[in-house]
Amino acid sequence: MKQFWFAACLVTGSLLTPSIASADPTSEALLQGMGKASQSLNYEMGFINITKQGIDSFRYRHAVSNQSSLAQLVLMDGPRREIVQRGKDISYFETGLQPFTLDGDHIVDSLPSIVFSDFSQLSKYYDFIAVGRARAADRLSQVIRVVSRDGTRFSYVIWIDEQTKLPMRVDLLDRDGETLEQFRVISFDDGNQVIMALADLEKANLPPVLSLPASEPIKFGWQVKWLPAGVAEVASSRRSLPNMPVTIESRLYTDGLFSFSVNISATTNGPSEQLIRQGRRTVQTEVRNGNEITVVGELPPSTAKRIAESIVFSAK
Repeated sequence: MKQFWFAACLVTGSLLTPSIASADPTSEALLQGMGKASQSLNYEMGFINITKQGIDSFRYRHAVSNQSSLAQLVLMDGPRREIVQRGKDISYFETGLQPFTLDGDHIVDSLPSIVFSDFSQLSKYYDFIAVGRARAADRLSQVIRVVSRDGTRFSYVIWIDEQTKLPMRVDLLDRDGETLEQFRVISFDDGNQVIMALADLEKANLPPVLSLPASEPIKFGWQVKWLPAGVAEVASSRRSLPNMPVTIESRLYTDGLFSFSVNISATTNGPSEQLIRQGRRTVQTEVRNGNEITVVGELPPSTAKRIAESIVFSAK
């Protein structure tokens, strides 16, 4: 049944294949309005996430009280998993695990990251293309496609409610137009009842905020010579694997929408090249001159391979 439902939902995504054009300022303004509405309105939505692995259902509530965001995300099936936001605190509660809190501006788990993106920055490297009007969650929506100009990344199709400017559906597409993931609202409500439902969150005792140790700049004996336009390094680390004499050097990159890491470790064996793709995630591994190079993240396989091949090592 899951496979049939997944296939039925993906067919509609393939119908939206407009010709590529330059970014539309009106589309950019609509996308920016979506981000603002998601952070400023009071609303509740039930939604499903459809991937190759199956379907998960969630309830998400958001409200603004005393100029501070309150939000709650609950997994509706299986063991209870809940994430709540109060201001800049994002707290995680899951059966069998110790609760914890992280700093953040919004809940990112299971919600499309593109909703909270900086579209003025993305407009330098992506085209925003108006597709037209369509219905989603029984509401009229404007449909916008977000496409990488250099073709090295995935793309999105977004249904934005004409009335509230909230996202009603978001499809993640690969470079061939196949739907990899789908966020789909199936019920929606707004109003003061959402504030009432989240009222207890303002007084709740949340777990302490985890403090991350300050990191010092690390110098590596290797460089990545090619990256897609707009991609920048945001973090680096060197760590050892538990109970194994292996050290891994990592660099994390993002363009503000998609992220990936490049990891280097010494090796004496293993396959010369290996590719694993699961939905939006690609793992590209190759061995060169005693070094294992692994690119992991939200990239098409051809892009991950090109990044791995561009890495150069300093002479020892």
